[in-house]
Amino acid sequence: MGTTRKALRTTAVGAVSATLVAGALGIAPTAQAAPNGIRFVDIAGDGGTVLKANVISPAGADATRRYPLLVLPTSWGMPQVEYLAQAQKLADSGYVVVSYNVRGFWQSGGEIEVAGPPDIADASKVIDWALAHTPADARHIGMAGVSYGAGIGLLAAAHDKRIRAVASLSGWADLIDSIYSGRTQHVQAAALLDGASLVTGRQSAELRRIFDDFYSSNLAKEQEIIAWGKKRSAGTYLDQLNKNAPAVLLANAWGDTIFPPNQYADFYEKLTGPKRLELRPGDHATAEATGLFGLPNDVWNDTERWFDHYLKGEDNGIDREQPVQLKSRSSDGYEGYPDWKSVGATSRKIDLVGATTIRANVDSGADGGVVFLSSILDQVAQLPPIASIPLLPRRWAAVWQSERYATAQQVRGTARLHTTLTPTKESGTLVAYLYDVGPLGLGKLVSNAPYTFHGRTPGKPFGVDLELFSTAYDVPAGHRLALVVDTVDPLYIEHNPSGAQLTFSSPAHDPSYVSVPLREQ
Repeated sequence: MGTTRKALRTTAVGAVSATLVAGALGIAPTAQAAPNGIRFVDIAGDGGTVLKANVISPAGADATRRYPLLVLPTSWGMPQVEYLAQAQKLADSGYVVVSYNVRGFWQSGGEIEVAGPPDIADASKVIDWALAHTPADARHIGMAGVSYGAGIGLLAAAHDKRIRAVASLSGWADLIDSIYSGRTQHVQAAALLDGASLVTGRQSAELRRIFDDFYSSNLAKEQEIIAWGKKRSAGTYLDQLNKNAPAVLLANAWGDTIFPPNQYADFYEKLTGPKRLELRPGDHATAEATGLFGLPNDVWNDTERWFDHYLKGEDNGIDREQPVQLKSRSSDGYEGYPDWKSVGATSRKIDLVGATTIRANVDSGADGGVVFLSSILDQVAQLPPIASIPLLPRRWAAVWQSERYATAQQVRGTARLHTTLTPTKESGTLVAYLYDVGPLGLGKLVSNAPYTFHGRTPGKPFGVDLELFSTAYDVPAGHRLALVVDTVDPLYIEHNPSGAQLTFSSPAHDPSYVSVPLREQ
């Protein structure tokens, strides 16, 4: 298993290296000024650490006026010119925009802190600098960012009450629930982050230790890793964020393999200030990507509308729209809902009858695909990971199917699995998959999620409750849904001892089922 993990990490590092270097080579700025109004500057961050930044002010800015300020921390591994196209557009519409390379990456100083206290302090230092050196208005300050920048923006808004609006795009609210959900390491996601930081930045000794402990599945270090992650999660500071009450826009993709949408949706429901949640097809940061090249993009359009209303005071109607906006993976157009709980207003259960035993340690052929690639294919061509359900070996996979549906089923929200599990070993991992199965038995992946247990008594049954990753998917009439459970998936580290078996049962007093959330029609 160790050799496999090492190979996976090496492959991921190589892939990330090629992608990032190809994308960034030649565009990292070296001059201190540019003819189109962009200034490249050095900003002293927390402890004096130099942050490389660029500043764009409105063309012909009136020295007697003050303009709303937007601060954009860069994404993980990206250079400081990442937001140049959007920053120019925002400046043209009347904002002072400061984008900066977060500490530890590219030409900025320091080491990678993973949105730790120095990163939060850096955001406030950048605001201080902008108020002193640009025509920025201290009363109208916003933060926006993609991925890493999104997470830092949320954390900064919880700690700096000057921030009045946030657009958090493809970010996280709970770092542990993102890459360690179900007590299972999302190894491909972690390897991509690890690889990108090795290529484009400088890992701190603490970060290197966290990665190594994460890969090693060292249970003695589990609580330390969880505490490290919680310190870097906006959900930990929810009370502070609600007290500051900035207007928060959260946007994510259904297939985000780095920061799955469940944790964003849960966080959204707990916010008490002005808020909006947008979920679309795609993988991590792919929904925003075209906007970074200056192309038309729904996410960035709504981001600008959000700031126009909450920083400029424009009556553009965004505050009167349904605050939860979803786009199905199967159809065009948006659906509006008053809140997240209304998304899957009804549910339909698939009973998991009988007792089924599977053997561990072998991939049955059902899996969640490949990080980035699979969800991008789903986004652009509606081609999610597929599996032939009749051909899945029942020795390695448990399979239950619904009846054929006479009408289309619009799956919306979070499917939930409840079952009784009896293991033959004290530890183990299972992965649950929900498939849309056509007439020929070919299944298209609707959702999945992993679950790991430790310290259980062999032979003693216990209850399992697992939330699958939230989604929006339309099952055509004449199709059925299938729940498949196996024990190995390349996306995750599995914890099944050699020779382990898992038995799923449905006792009369506690029946097993998967509850599928459906849109009211």
